[in-house]
Amino acid sequence: MVDADRILEQVLIGKRLTPEQGLRLLESASLAALAEAAEQWTQRVHPHPYRTYHIDRNINYTNVCISGCKFCAFSRRLGDRDGWVIDQQTLFRKIEETIELGGDQILLQGGLHPELPLSWYEELLQTIRRQFPKINIHGFSPPEIAHFSQISKLPIREVLLRLKEAGLGSLPGGGAEILVDRVRREISPCKVSSDGWIEVCRTWHELGGRGSATMMFGHVESLADRIEHLERLRRLQDETGGFTAFIPWTFQPSNTALQHLPKTGVFDYLRTLAVSRLYLDNFPNIQASWVTQGLKVAQMALRFGANDLGSLMIEENVVAAAGTRFRATLHEIQKAIRAAGFIPRRRNVFYQWLGPPDLVSEQNTSFGCTVST
Repeated sequence: MVDADRILEQVLIGKRLTPEQGLRLLESASLAALAEAAEQWTQRVHPHPYRTYHIDRNINYTNVCISGCKFCAFSRRLGDRDGWVIDQQTLFRKIEETIELGGDQILLQGGLHPELPLSWYEELLQTIRRQFPKINIHGFSPPEIAHFSQISKLPIREVLLRLKEAGLGSLPGGGAEILVDRVRREISPCKVSSDGWIEVCRTWHELGGRGSATMMFGHVESLADRIEHLERLRRLQDETGGFTAFIPWTFQPSNTALQHLPKTGVFDYLRTLAVSRLYLDNFPNIQASWVTQGLKVAQMALRFGANDLGSLMIEENVVAAAGTRFRATLHEIQKAIRAAGFIPRRRNVFYQWLGPPDLVSEQNTSFGCTVST
């Protein structure tokens, strides 16, 4: 069996990792060796002195969901007293606040509501587009798209075409969890299959759309399952080139049906992040997750293969519902990037730089990740 150090040497001279080699690295490579290799790889892809961040806001349009995912502490069933669908006044206020704070995008996501028709989502997009023509709508994860298709009895392609025409700008990669059906049946039995998730992304890319990919790990999956997840993403990226970035984060067990599981630690997060950077050799960007790890660990991630610190995230509700409530101001995000040895630079959802470095004021503003509905 080839040892991990030899595998890393081969990666750094341009050899693509096989699934067996990726698993070997997850199982036995030293954390220091992984960090060094991932950092070298990142420097080749991003030789400039910048590491990026974004300003946007997560807006949940409903918390009503029929998926029944065991890892979710946010969703409610139809008819629950604390279930809701966003009203236009609240939506507009949230978008206006985002723009006032320098945001150029909203991440629009919700539960799999059993009664809202496709026309409701089209009207939602059209309303936002008319009122806020310059803001990008990064909206609806692949499981939501699959749900819209099922509710409307329309093909995925037609659903995506209609949403794109209504104003959808890019597709977030949420709901991937682990792209292994054995795992999905255990933690999210009512959600779209692995093939279904891939098919939504493939179709969106074929229509000229771009979007991200994610992985939520540290629950019931094996290390081999993590590698299978990466392999499926890499194959689709080879085919379409439509993914802008990969964002891995760890499962947050508090307040969920899986709260008996131990919380994944920093060591495992950084190890998985570094292997992801080396495995996903066709992904241009890897994003750190300060929302689940905290800013100090996210700063370390910039030396473990990440080239982006993610969003200031003016609002986030889903992770917060699971008891994880890290906060960060714009000044703190910029400071963390500098402390890691880089120059902070703001970007958009397509990872294009916005203005010169440090265009945004570094005054210690108080806004950051908040919790509201």
